[in-house]
Amino acid sequence: MLVKTFGAAVQGINATVVTIEVNVGQGIRFMLVGLPDNAVRESHERIASALDFTGQKMPHKQVIVNMAPADIRKEGSAYDLPLAIGILAGDGKIPCEELDKYIIMGELSLDGSLQPIKGVLPIAIKAREEKFKGFILPKQNAREAAVVNNLDVYGVENITEVIDFFKGSSALEPTVVNTREEFYQNLNLSEIDFNDVKGQDNVKRALEVAAAGGHNIIMVGPPGAGKSMLAKRIPTILPPLTLHESLETTKIHSVAGNIDSNTSLITQRPFRSPHHTISDVALVGGGTFPQPGEISLAHNGVLFLDELPEFKRTVLEVMRQPLEDRKICISRAKFAIEYPASFMLIASMNPCPCGYYNHPTRECVCAPGVVQKYMSRISGPLLDRIDIHIEIVPVPFEKLSEMKESETSQQVRDRVIKARQIQELRFHDVDGVYCNAQMSSKQLRTYATPDTEGNALLKNAMLRLNLSARAYDRILKVSRTIADLDNSENVQAQHIAEAINYRNLDREGWAG
Repeated sequence: MLVKTFGAAVQGINATVVTIEVNVGQGIRFMLVGLPDNAVRESHERIASALDFTGQKMPHKQVIVNMAPADIRKEGSAYDLPLAIGILAGDGKIPCEELDKYIIMGELSLDGSLQPIKGVLPIAIKAREEKFKGFILPKQNAREAAVVNNLDVYGVENITEVIDFFKGSSALEPTVVNTREEFYQNLNLSEIDFNDVKGQDNVKRALEVAAAGGHNIIMVGPPGAGKSMLAKRIPTILPPLTLHESLETTKIHSVAGNIDSNTSLITQRPFRSPHHTISDVALVGGGTFPQPGEISLAHNGVLFLDELPEFKRTVLEVMRQPLEDRKICISRAKFAIEYPASFMLIASMNPCPCGYYNHPTRECVCAPGVVQKYMSRISGPLLDRIDIHIEIVPVPFEKLSEMKESETSQQVRDRVIKARQIQELRFHDVDGVYCNAQMSSKQLRTYATPDTEGNALLKNAMLRLNLSARAYDRILKVSRTIADLDNSENVQAQHIAEAINYRNLDREGWAG
């Protein structure tokens, strides 16, 4: 008897429906075709044990299974449940009239219970697109799938519940999540705040400018100056995620298997801080079975690279294209997968190996030329993609001990949101540009032309401070953001002056 059940294969952050055709007939063989990997091939043993444990039996007949389309590789153990249900239906143990209305996914344990799977949200979105009535999956993943409306999501704990459901002997309770209510309820939850940081007003201002314009930023300062503490608080001053951004971010983390059973939507901007020993593949994504890397997991959020010069040169260089394109394409011989990677890069570093170059009270003990060699670990093309360079000095005791309250994250965020709204209106007709950091040279000439006084100031700075040519566009972009924060239609001299102060590493002779 030939029956069909339906599952899904996840490629990138999108899913493709997989038709599982099961033919049970005369013979004793078990054949599984349709480009399955080893985990799918091993499903036979898990299915046999699960059925035996729950009082069912594998048919003592020939079972031929085809997973179509046959040219897409089927990976992982999530096909156990649809395979088992297809085999039972093909053997006449359960009715098959309702099987074509549901996508079924789940990994079987030997006792018939179900284990959580990856990529649930893309599968649920695809199930709704293809007009399936429902989605049957492990209970641990039910809330994640239930954010998709107009789809019945049934979370089950073991295969017996699924068998009884199709037999009609028991009903399953759909999981219901009010997506919008859950999204807005958790939107502004945060345990950290900008007012936790004492002093560092100039750095806070630079971070506010960076957040307002979507600019990448590097902080240079001695150990203990507060670089990591400030970086961790940047998501609290960025504009809240929109529902579309939240769904897109959740899809990526779903594919990576980072969604727990209590989470349905990611409502906070991601903050990823990989260690400097990370490999190229772990950072940008890939592998034998491609998975999203740290730059994609930071999509719509912040990627923080602490101690930037300690990262391998090759690791830093592979980021150059994603920083420009805001996506990463992983190519293999037979396929290519694209992951989004629109993130805000925050980097920090010591000014030298000992950490105390240019320190106000401690002396640097590095040998001559060592500081320059240390700085040269960061390539010019990568530094070119970082708009703001800011030096950090240690906070004096008087600042640390004062009880005066500084600005909260919400106060700063309100100003950032207003500046982003100005940019949204400015670029509403331009595809792929939503903040000042993404402006092209042509748009710079249109929207960031300084006044006469500002132009003279910029020319003087370029000559006297020996700023590099690449600093010119960056200064204009940052000054445009500062003008937006100032609610100024035109870029003025004071905006240019502040932006020039954010290009420390471009100054000739900075590193000795």
